[in-house]
Amino acid sequence: MPRAFTETERQQFLADKHVAVLSVAATDGRPPASVPIWYDYTPGGDILVNTGAGSRKAKLIEQAGAVTLVVQREELPYQYVIVEGTVTDTVTPAPRPPREAIAIRYLGEEAGRAFAAALDDAPGVLFTIRPDRWLTADFSGDL
Repeated sequence: MPRAFTETERQQFLADKHVAVLSVAATDGRPPASVPIWYDYTPGGDILVNTGAGSRKAKLIEQAGAVTLVVQREELPYQYVIVEGTVTDTVTPAPRPPREAIAIRYLGEEAGRAFAAALDDAPGVLFTIRPDRWLTADFSGDL
């Protein structure tokens, strides 16, 4: 049986570098949209997500005002954190510093700065998501 993470463990797990899967309700008769996404998170804070301003994902997030973020460890021991959250802020165009911080988190300093710079002319949107509910599982004890 998996055990639930403590509050400190779940926040640290979310703060660690993982690619998340973001899900958001769809209003066009299609099932919810679920997409892999980079994000930023500091324990005790909000989740930041940057995406293209004209994308279907961005439009659905703006319409729904809430998302689910799934973050998992894909190798043993299996672990995951699911966060249901409310969008508390939307900034268009996405400011360079948070876009750059997200890119650096995944690509490292030099490549992250270059990636963010390459997107300077692409219209982006930065979403701030407040974690409202958490679901966690740690299968470490099952090994």
